[in-house]
Amino acid sequence: MAPQIEGRILYAGVPDGSVYVVHALGEIPAANEAVGAAAEVTEGSWQNDDGDRRWIAPTLAELRHEIDRFHIPATTLANRDTWAEWHYFNVLSRSGKRWVFISFIVGGDVTGDEWGGNVGITVREQEGRTRRFAARIDRSNVRFSTTSADLVFGDSRVTVLPNGDYRVVARAREEGGSAAIDIAMTVTPVAHAYFPGISMGSGDFVSGYTVPALRATATGNLCIDAVCETLAAAQAYHDHNWGVWKGVTWEWGAARAGDYTFLYGRVHSPDTTASVPPVLIYLIDSLGFRGVFRPRAISYEDRRTISVGGRAVAVPSRAVLFDERDGDTLRIELSIEDAIGTDMRLQRREVVGISADAGDARVVEEKNPYFIQMKGTARISGRLDREVIAGTGTGFFETFR
Repeated sequence: MAPQIEGRILYAGVPDGSVYVVHALGEIPAANEAVGAAAEVTEGSWQNDDGDRRWIAPTLAELRHEIDRFHIPATTLANRDTWAEWHYFNVLSRSGKRWVFISFIVGGDVTGDEWGGNVGITVREQEGRTRRFAARIDRSNVRFSTTSADLVFGDSRVTVLPNGDYRVVARAREEGGSAAIDIAMTVTPVAHAYFPGISMGSGDFVSGYTVPALRATATGNLCIDAVCETLAAAQAYHDHNWGVWKGVTWEWGAARAGDYTFLYGRVHSPDTTASVPPVLIYLIDSLGFRGVFRPRAISYEDRRTISVGGRAVAVPSRAVLFDERDGDTLRIELSIEDAIGTDMRLQRREVVGISADAGDARVVEEKNPYFIQMKGTARISGRLDREVIAGTGTGFFETFR
């Protein structure tokens, strides 16, 4: 393989404010030479440098830092006060009846003074108790970098280890209670099981997303006060989101299905005149990427009812995604086993340095105020590259109602 970029139009700015149109190309010297297409060098030498090496064959740690690093919102972007960027992890117990959502959120306009961090942890027993824990972190105790995936939130942190694993330490206190949670675990991504990422948007809407650990295991301990649970190669997942979130909703899901793992999602921007985007489905197997599908819709059956803030809300009991392209087909059937909801109209920016009642901090419109997090079984079927595919497994899914 010898990747090349030829004739790409770029715009080069100079200190006096002038902008020039230039044409650029990009090649990897050793890769070109390996396929007999090395450039003729009339003077000097043309060899791979360390940047070429990282592009072609990064170490696992370099790969994590490249796709999982943090970002700074453009100073020209409106609604920078609704900027948020976070590391997210979920972990499923061996019984499959208990799981944990962990978020390390940098929120607010990080180009100014009114921003901070928040550790949010949800512990859920299937069809049972939900416990929520949180810790607000003053910006003076937050450390993040645009060249690194490492994040420090006081005594909580996410660290990429030299072998590419993630060390996750999270401490928080129960909302409305006195209990404390302490998580210390190592998350090990499965080889080749990642989504490299995408950033989209226009105007004042920006939404970015990457999944460094689409399929992973977690080993460590989760303690609530003196009661500890040992995690031993537990099913785990890790992604990273960034952007402005005023008026934004989404649909998302990720699951194992036998030898396959898939990710689906789409983001609805606050622009009500924008067309509804198709759903993106990203499918991998043990060797890595297998295919992308783009169904126009997710067919939901809302036959479950949950209580959110004392109000009954109808939520999905089942969902189906289907797409056919170029002779390939993929059908995903979701059977929802449990769901919890959050009234996002009550969710205020609670990072240190921003008043909880400062302005309009709602993140969704009245038409879809309930954020629904679900757990269930996923079944896939279809045909890819003339090969029948099938599998069943457990995953987590999100939508709004």
